[in-house]
Amino acid sequence: MKKSFTKSEERRIGSVLSYVQIGISAASGILYTPLMIRMLGQNDYGLYGTVNSFIGMLGLLNLGFSSSYIKFYSAYKLKNEQDKINSFNSLFFVVFAVISLIAAILGLFFSFNLNYVFQQGLTSEEYSKARIMMLLLTSTTSLSFLLTVFSCYVGANEKFIFQKSVSIISAIASLLLSIAVLFLDYGVVSLVALSVIISVLVEITYVFYSVKRLNFKFDFKNMDTSVFKSVFAFSGLIAINMVVDKVNSGIDSVLLGRFCGTAVVAVYTVGASLNTHFTTFSTAISGVFVPHVHSLVNSYEMDSKEQRDALTAFFVKVGRLQFLLLALIASGVVFFGKIFIYYWAGPGYDDSYYISLILILPSIISLIQNVGIEIQRAENRHHYRSYIYGAMAIVNLLISIYLCQIWGGIGSAVGTGLASIIANGLIMNIVYHKKINVDMIVFWKNILRQSVGMIIPFIIGILITRFVKINSIFEMIIWILIYSAVYFLFVWLFSMNCYEKGLVKSMVVKILPKGLGKNE
Repeated sequence: MKKSFTKSEERRIGSVLSYVQIGISAASGILYTPLMIRMLGQNDYGLYGTVNSFIGMLGLLNLGFSSSYIKFYSAYKLKNEQDKINSFNSLFFVVFAVISLIAAILGLFFSFNLNYVFQQGLTSEEYSKARIMMLLLTSTTSLSFLLTVFSCYVGANEKFIFQKSVSIISAIASLLLSIAVLFLDYGVVSLVALSVIISVLVEITYVFYSVKRLNFKFDFKNMDTSVFKSVFAFSGLIAINMVVDKVNSGIDSVLLGRFCGTAVVAVYTVGASLNTHFTTFSTAISGVFVPHVHSLVNSYEMDSKEQRDALTAFFVKVGRLQFLLLALIASGVVFFGKIFIYYWAGPGYDDSYYISLILILPSIISLIQNVGIEIQRAENRHHYRSYIYGAMAIVNLLISIYLCQIWGGIGSAVGTGLASIIANGLIMNIVYHKKINVDMIVFWKNILRQSVGMIIPFIIGILITRFVKINSIFEMIIWILIYSAVYFLFVWLFSMNCYEKGLVKSMVVKILPKGLGKNE
């Protein structure tokens, strides 16, 4: 008999699986990336990063529609209007079929007109490889758009266990098969072809699960096209946020590929990959709370004191959990990042350390507050973030274009870091407090109190950096473990509240063999 999980269990187990997925991703990055760099060479590795970043720009065609799905689905589900859900599924499919076609046309155009993208940045051989890679990635991007409604439906039904399980299995399969491709010396194009095959299989899995297990249906005959206007109005502002996020995360590699060449992209990609892993640790927590946020916002009168108190308490609870984890990782990058990159990527990647710091440290503010993004959407006030981030994206782009031609990858990172500090560190905090009904004074008081337990570990980290000479990977791992143990001890004593300690204890009890945890 198939076991069904409650929504609470789905969120809890989904969170655990999220960290399993992150652990696998981090481990594969640590083990696979240096292998990839050494077996492909710096230029092909840089080409891989450049093409992926550019094709990733096609994701902007999503226009925020997928983010709006849960809002409209939740409203229909609350009233048990399954017929309207079926109609909405049909409308969504049609919209993304059009987007899929546009993505295919644009991808084909740029695949055969690479000079518009890379100018003098690539060699003739790299142009040939880039064209094939772009055609392959265009095909999977187009298919992904076409089938978006199925993944949205699974997410709206809060089937986090299925989602994360599929992600974990595909990540492991991708890692093992990619290693095989590298050792067989099939080259960078084969790596892209492999990723396309796995992506297609994942999409098909979502289709079958939605239809067979979740009773997914279309109703094209009664498709309500009038809803599109409301969807577009809600999604339009999210689209601006997507443009900003893509500019901040992907445009640097494209600019460097155009102005500086693939070798510089490779150095930047190593630093940026650490930031990518860093970001995923935060989104793993907040990602499973998306439906809960909408329910929480709708449970109180808009802008009432009760709603402000409830949202602030939730904002603080999630932010504190994220800060405990991210402070450890970020400080670890500060103290051990340089030697780690040396052993991980090899010689010639010194600038990657500084790139990672410039990207990671400013992003801490936005990452411990990223549950606020969904609060804004639930309140239908995400236009504030759209306008602010839209302005900052332009500033970031202009700064990065100028500085990347002077300082290479570090220059691009500076543009992104400055945009993050101004937009997230200052302006968005004012908006949260004044417009989104979250008390940011209470939030920052909590974060500052939580920081007390981190002072001693940070001092010890500085002393390790200053006086300890690490001569091997083994020594590096030992010192990282020592620092992590010291960090955990002091935050347990001086930073964690009862709720956070309870979470840790519950996880320990589940890990221990049966019987041991019960006697505690």
